[in-house]
Amino acid sequence: MKRITATATLVAGLTILTAPLQANTLRWSSQGDIATMDPYAHTESFTSNMHHYVYDPLVRRNRKLEIEPALATSWSIVAPDRWRFVLRQGVKFHNGNPFTADDVVASVTRILDPSARARGNLANVIRAEKVDDFTVDFVLNGPYPLLLNDLSGLFIMDKEWMEANNATKPGNIATGVTTFASTNANGTGPFKLESYQPDSRTVMVVNENWWDKPEHNLTRIEFRPIKSDATRVAALLSGEIDMIAPAPLQDLARIDAANGYKVIEEPSLRLIFLGMNWRPELHAAPGQKNPLLDLKVRQALWHAVDLETIKKRVMRGKSRNVGILVAPPVPGYSAEIDKPLAYDPDKAKKMLAEAGYPNGFKVGLACPNDRYIADEQTCVAIAAMWSRIGVQVDLKTESRTTYFPKVDRGETDIYMLGWATLPPMDGYSVLSAILASRKDTFGGNNPNGLVNARLDELARAAGVELDEGKRRAMLTEALKIAHDEAMFIPLHQQPVAWAVKSSIEVPQFADEYVRLWYAKMK
Repeated sequence: MKRITATATLVAGLTILTAPLQANTLRWSSQGDIATMDPYAHTESFTSNMHHYVYDPLVRRNRKLEIEPALATSWSIVAPDRWRFVLRQGVKFHNGNPFTADDVVASVTRILDPSARARGNLANVIRAEKVDDFTVDFVLNGPYPLLLNDLSGLFIMDKEWMEANNATKPGNIATGVTTFASTNANGTGPFKLESYQPDSRTVMVVNENWWDKPEHNLTRIEFRPIKSDATRVAALLSGEIDMIAPAPLQDLARIDAANGYKVIEEPSLRLIFLGMNWRPELHAAPGQKNPLLDLKVRQALWHAVDLETIKKRVMRGKSRNVGILVAPPVPGYSAEIDKPLAYDPDKAKKMLAEAGYPNGFKVGLACPNDRYIADEQTCVAIAAMWSRIGVQVDLKTESRTTYFPKVDRGETDIYMLGWATLPPMDGYSVLSAILASRKDTFGGNNPNGLVNARLDELARAAGVELDEGKRRAMLTEALKIAHDEAMFIPLHQQPVAWAVKSSIEVPQFADEYVRLWYAKMK
């Protein structure tokens, strides 16, 4: 067998090349496309992943997913609500403009704009203040231990470039607002954007003037979204592309057996779950009371989902059934909470009858078909399971480029969402973004009216609690509330598998990011 572990790939990727730099173009594909080139117009992780090629943050994650300096070289807490960052000197944007504190202040101002979709990514930041050309203070709403985690996703943009192209205000994929930055980019990252053709092709070329020492040997990256699993695999095995991420589970054995190819697998931290509409009416049944507001109905829907069948038949036995919204390594996780409601369709029918729906009801189920592993197949299976207890499901699947804006606007009844929480960030990202109500900078991924006073209280308290034991207890309490109230239906912890040519070494990560800035081509 040629199947290798991500650890082995990582070790191999550390080999230092002594040969002169050659023209190495890596062509790869995924099942969906980049949503936008504007780093503040979205909160979709695949798109953020792609922005890392072009833009640098102040701090970044290394090969071990630990925080390390990037555009900031050091930092200190000068007051409980103020962090000071010393910036790297001599850095230039791709257009030659120098990087200074003005760019950091402009970037923070832009992401904190009320119209920015990604505003919640800096939920506890009030503003950034310039101290001098290479020093910036971040003013917070109180003590906050997770600022570095948040800043690892804050991509720094060029103030002059934004002003010259009328892009100082952010775009927003949910509202449809676009700017020059939606299709163009000018960062300080390891690659430059050469062209971006939505739903077709994105090309990046190496930034030979990058401030850091490259660990890759790529000169060009060509990305093509290919929605069809069969077409994507065929393109790989024909030599048309060099890598697919993810690789379809049903094709792993065939790819692994093919001469000149290998499969890389690593457990993912991404959990897949279903969110619900908490407003008075359902979109699928206007004018009628929303059954999802009844706890018994939500629990009945959960009881009607056969997670084991989905695991065996849809996920090829590679997923892990879950009852909680974070993976075991994540702070806040509790094995006592991580228990799905048992599959029991008879009990589900009885609970629906007790709730006043003996004949079921009609509900919409929205899912992407090109974002998560076997996302459409999972939703088709769930729709069939719910139909067996009398629930009429209006299932709609679509590309993530249109799906996530629709979810953001709260235009769904029941919807699929995936969340990959890194261990250092802990369950606070779930609490602040998904469980907290959408108010101020909280609840960025809570689009359907979920409001719980205790969850809101915990979100704000955990954000400023410096005692680690107390903070983790708050996170666990919040996750237990979500479980006991069946606010979401957790499904599984998804696997992740990539397929590449044997001549390519690339490390794989539990957060599913494709970090080709560590890739080597032989």
